[in-house]
Amino acid sequence: MSEQKNIYLAAAQAANWAAQCLQKAGAAPAIAEAMAHHLVAADLLGFRTHGLMRLGYNIRCLQQGETRGNGEHVVEHQRAALQLWDANYLSGLYVVPKAVNAAISMAQQCGTGTVVIKRAQHVAALAVYLEQAIAAGMLIQMMCATPGQQAVAPHGAKSAWFSPNPFAIGVPTQSQPILLDISLSMTAAGKVRQAIAEGQPLPYPALITAAGDYTTDAATFMTEPASVLAPLGGRDLGYKGSGLCLFSEIWTLALSQFGRHQEEPNIAANTVWLQVIDPSTFGSLEAFQAQTQALVDGMKAATPITPAHPVRVPGEGALATRAQQLQQGIAYSPALWRQLMKVAQQIQVPLPTSQNLRAEVE
Repeated sequence: MSEQKNIYLAAAQAANWAAQCLQKAGAAPAIAEAMAHHLVAADLLGFRTHGLMRLGYNIRCLQQGETRGNGEHVVEHQRAALQLWDANYLSGLYVVPKAVNAAISMAQQCGTGTVVIKRAQHVAALAVYLEQAIAAGMLIQMMCATPGQQAVAPHGAKSAWFSPNPFAIGVPTQSQPILLDISLSMTAAGKVRQAIAEGQPLPYPALITAAGDYTTDAATFMTEPASVLAPLGGRDLGYKGSGLCLFSEIWTLALSQFGRHQEEPNIAANTVWLQVIDPSTFGSLEAFQAQTQALVDGMKAATPITPAHPVRVPGEGALATRAQQLQQGIAYSPALWRQLMKVAQQIQVPLPTSQNLRAEVE
């Protein structure tokens, strides 16, 4: 008997269905469209833990009033190349691309533009916002922290203080752009939850138990007392990740002046720092791209440890995954598809029919 594997869905169909679900949950059409687009964009790039896997969560937040379904952000403070926004619990999936555009406009005038956003609900994968700036010939860097969440231990501790803060950069070259999106903890909380759902251990010791031991046992993340995420660098070099977590929270929480003592516990609203730089401020864009291309060419020319696994430039794998999935459809595992079926039943927006998808079978 054949065994069903992945289910494939065209990106446009996935985004259209998700937008309908989000509208049914209370999001205004433009907000629902932006939320759906950026969740599906994460799936296209292979960021599964930040794609439609989080649709049900976003719907619950809308239904329970934790995420606002309409309205706009407020610009609280600004100078020529700096702005502080209060999203007031609008979805980050809607607000962040607006902030990137604002930063691009400032950079076109001033050479650089920085926006800090507080109280933005689910931001998802930072990688999905990078190409906005790259398309305008700009560099972009982003950081995000969650003042209501404590999940990452400072180095040398077994209790948490930081959130699992992501850091991302996007850079134009003469060929494919550089896209880097990493967590400043050993792994993201979403990947731990995914390992728990699949009954699998983590690939490396990324958790610290209540006893102070490093472990690959993802299930300890849900025990009482629960394990916590280790900072990037792990047991021996975690002081590097710990310092980077502190850096990211200064640049987000401290600059926004909205920190852990102000946010309600268990509220998952985010603070985002993003900066765009126009390289043409320093000379021609073409000369800058020649320099970045030389850097990535040098990386690619380095002798690999294993010839079958050549050196990859950040973003290369994600862009290849997107290209494949745009042609063949986004691959959803049977387990995730069951989650989406539950969402469809609860919100009463049917999933695309079997004529709009194909199952991969052995």
